[in-house]
Amino acid sequence: MNDSKVKSSESIVLRILWMLVFLLVWQLAEIVLAGVVLLQLGYRLFYGAPSASLMSFGDSLSQFLAQIGRFGTFNTEQKPWPFADWPTPRAPEGEAPHIIPAAPHPVRDEEPKA
Repeated sequence: MNDSKVKSSESIVLRILWMLVFLLVWQLAEIVLAGVVLLQLGYRLFYGAPSASLMSFGDSLSQFLAQIGRFGTFNTEQKPWPFADWPTPRAPEGEAPHIIPAAPHPVRDEEPKA
């Protein structure tokens, strides 16, 4: 019985340490998300539609922050990335993204020069 109390206290100390690490990661990810929001706003104003790649990254980063929140509030024992897979972005529910078409390759009529 005493052995289980020792394991439990070691477990909670380790969890507290991980929670502190993920709290710091949260702070950094929050700054990155703010940057993505500002970049997306600028992209939207310039091109008239949001960037598909920024939409995907922003969604997966938001899910990552949610995973940290769930771990920190004891809703799950699963630690977020890098202990789990990076969240997969979901399909956008808002505006259609701006798609940049592939550039056409020029056709060359001439022979290569030696």
